[in-house]
Amino acid sequence: MQDSFYFYEPQKGHGLPHDPFKAIVGPRPIGWIGSKSIDGINNLAPYSFFNAVNSDPPMIGFTSTGYKDSVRNIEQTGEFTWNLVTKPLVEAMNMSCASVPPSVDEFELAQLTPAPSKLIHSPRVLASPVSFECKLSEIIQLKDPHQSPLESWFVIGHVVAVHILQSALKDGIYDTASMQHVMRGGGPADYFTVGPEQLFKLYRPK
Repeated sequence: MQDSFYFYEPQKGHGLPHDPFKAIVGPRPIGWIGSKSIDGINNLAPYSFFNAVNSDPPMIGFTSTGYKDSVRNIEQTGEFTWNLVTKPLVEAMNMSCASVPPSVDEFELAQLTPAPSKLIHSPRVLASPVSFECKLSEIIQLKDPHQSPLESWFVIGHVVAVHILQSALKDGIYDTASMQHVMRGGGPADYFTVGPEQLFKLYRPK
């Protein structure tokens, strides 16, 4: 029975063509993070290690491998936006992940129109059907098992405002299945979408 499982210890390497951890913990929502530098330059970047981390109050978090522009901007300004990536926006999202200097505005690079937020200064993606305005809760530099700092930063934000396209609401309920959410899978280029064919109902026992 033991031989029917592939076993590895991550610190010794997985020995496979691509890291299976990223495929197993997936598909994952994409953290498409909008921020603004203290010099007023817009920044937009996707993060595949992203999710909701609390419901009341609503909070989201993402991890940046490396102290990137998004982390610096958020640490300096205390705010950011999250923008939903849908199937029509995947090419623009992919363009926004290019490695460019801090002086480059990824909204312009990806030919996206920035939209003003209501409560913060960081821009939203106008074409995105859902955006969150977020205030920084904390930034945590992750550590290895020996408590040595890693070059990874976990950013947690409070969702202080939500923008939802009216057509995404069906009888007042957000219709996830029809919005073509795009999520990151494993492998070097695997992505997934959600559609009505994946939807099923499962109610909690009373």
